[in-house]
Amino acid sequence: MFKVIFLMGMGLLLAISIFTPGRAQKPSATCEPTPRDYEGPFYKPNAPLRASVGQGYWLTGTVKSSEDCSPIEGARIEFWLAGPSGRYDDDHRATLFSQKMGSYLFESNFPPPYGGRPSHIHLRVSAKGYKTLVTQYYPAAGHTKAIFDLVLMPEN
Repeated sequence: MFKVIFLMGMGLLLAISIFTPGRAQKPSATCEPTPRDYEGPFYKPNAPLRASVGQGYWLTGTVKSSEDCSPIEGARIEFWLAGPSGRYDDDHRATLFSQKMGSYLFESNFPPPYGGRPSHIHLRVSAKGYKTLVTQYYPAAGHTKAIFDLVLMPEN
């Protein structure tokens, strides 16, 4: 267990994190599920296993259970997005799996807006015992990286 102690002196506030032995804390009671979003007409199954489909934009996060916020290892995450030309193609599709603590890291080009749609990256996330999630991530203009946690709901 960690405790944070705040010290103040000479006009400075200092936070110190101190480890104290004890039982590991359980994850918080529940996590809000990631909102579902439109799959769109460009999804194709069986995208290549890879973590990069371009350069310049990094999306990272953790796949978690909505039940207890615990990380989900081995979740299948499929990505598809428009390439720099504004068109979907096989070069901008990828599949990867979440790591031991549920983490993932994906690199792409910054998705361009097209046909009145804002910049976005499609994601389809599946894991044993959980409902499949289809959603989209909308990156902020001018940014090169973001954190997007993916919270799945149990099947039951």
